[in-house]
Amino acid sequence: MVKLGVNVDHVATVREARGISEPDPVTAALLAELGGADGITVHLREDRRHIQERDVRAIKETIKTRLNLELALAPEILTFALKVKPHAATFVPEKREELTTEGGLDVISHRKKLEPVIKEFQDNGIVVSLFIDPDPDQIAMAAEIGAEYIEIHTGRYCDATTPAETNHEFALIDQACITATNFGLKVNAGHGLNYRNVREIASLPDIKELNIGHSIIGHSIFVGIERAVREMKALLP
Repeated sequence: MVKLGVNVDHVATVREARGISEPDPVTAALLAELGGADGITVHLREDRRHIQERDVRAIKETIKTRLNLELALAPEILTFALKVKPHAATFVPEKREELTTEGGLDVISHRKKLEPVIKEFQDNGIVVSLFIDPDPDQIAMAAEIGAEYIEIHTGRYCDATTPAETNHEFALIDQACITATNFGLKVNAGHGLNYRNVREIASLPDIKELNIGHSIIGHSIFVGIERAVREMKALLP
């Protein structure tokens, strides 16, 4: 069965918009677990626009499942992650001006930085994943430098506006899953997935876990987090 990691960043986004203490992403994480989430994902960004260090610590100490920490190659965040020791760390690209992560990490260009960091994290018992585009060269490099997982960026598939474009992007993801598996990598996927487009991606046999945030948190405004997660889980094979 495909696992579901629920990203609760945007609960913190609403909180930070008012600069107060609510809504609480820790509570959101617990409700997501009640709805059947297999793990909780948060992204500690350099600009701290939503999740804060205290949120990461509190979620790690409170949840019963697994914490996946998304992070960039920023020294202070790397140091923090090694202290908190999440179950998994997913390395992502990050730009201050972007609304959300716009594409996959360029593993080839960042090899010299990534390789020792991956080893250090693994030596500290943290599973390492790299968030990358469905590009065979990036996948090959991810395997070469020792990552255990990749998370395939599904944003272009989700943003496709024509059937031909959708089919093209799906084919790239499908082939990326096969390539990664042949290299011995485990495969997750995420970004832009929602209740309308998730089934086809979830049907790919090599996908282990999907990380989904915005659509679940958006739907939860109307039905509550626990039900929103349960309804997403029901769409997964």
